[in-house]
Amino acid sequence: MNATDRTPADLLRSALAADPARPLVTFYDDATGERVELSVATFANWVAKTANLLQDAYSAEPGDRVALHLPAHWQTAVWLLACASVGVVADVGGDPAAADLVVSGPDTLEEARACSGERVALALRPLGGRFPQPPEGFADYAVEVPSQGDRFAPYVPVDLDAPFLVVGGLELTGAQLVERARTDAFQHGLGTGSRMLSGLPYDSWEGLSAGLFAPLAAGGSVVLCRNLDRLSGGGLDKRRETERVTVTAL
Repeated sequence: MNATDRTPADLLRSALAADPARPLVTFYDDATGERVELSVATFANWVAKTANLLQDAYSAEPGDRVALHLPAHWQTAVWLLACASVGVVADVGGDPAAADLVVSGPDTLEEARACSGERVALALRPLGGRFPQPPEGFADYAVEVPSQGDRFAPYVPVDLDAPFLVVGGLELTGAQLVERARTDAFQHGLGTGSRMLSGLPYDSWEGLSAGLFAPLAAGGSVVLCRNLDRLSGGGLDKRRETERVTVTAL
């Protein structure tokens, strides 16, 4: 852990400086059979492109509110760090009508239409694929993000004491989030090189911490599993072994 890291974006920068080639997020969807592994460098590249999309294409500014209506997914993790990079508030499951921008998966498009600002839709298909037919009234993330820059610099410095995350009635600044993530990492026994498997949804701090922030803060990595109930008998033990999992959160 780097004691100088004060924001979630700092955590990612430190991970990138330490070992860009190591795995950071390994994602499974047991409803589709998808598995994707992102190194720190690849994940950071997605974050930079998404942050540029937010800042340049959608004119997002620090203090703006982004309603995230997405499941536990590697692209959700990207959006969380992109929001942190720009300094906007990531409101997980928040009211689209009260948000400046909404980001929706394919199952929540109707409620997301309540947002009067920018609307972005994610197909959540394997390899980050686009919608076969773009949903009306939404920008297709998979179409918009590839052309964005590979490096990101915020126009305004991110205030570490400004709100960053709202989830399950809890509001955290960037500094508070980093401190909580470090505490959780310690309690889970996470350290450099740890591999944490999480089957928790992203609708609570516990899920976000286990599925992203605690492993990131510890210099470890996460095996993020969606639809884990579809896994056949004995499959979880085999995955733990195959992925060299050291800690599990279910």
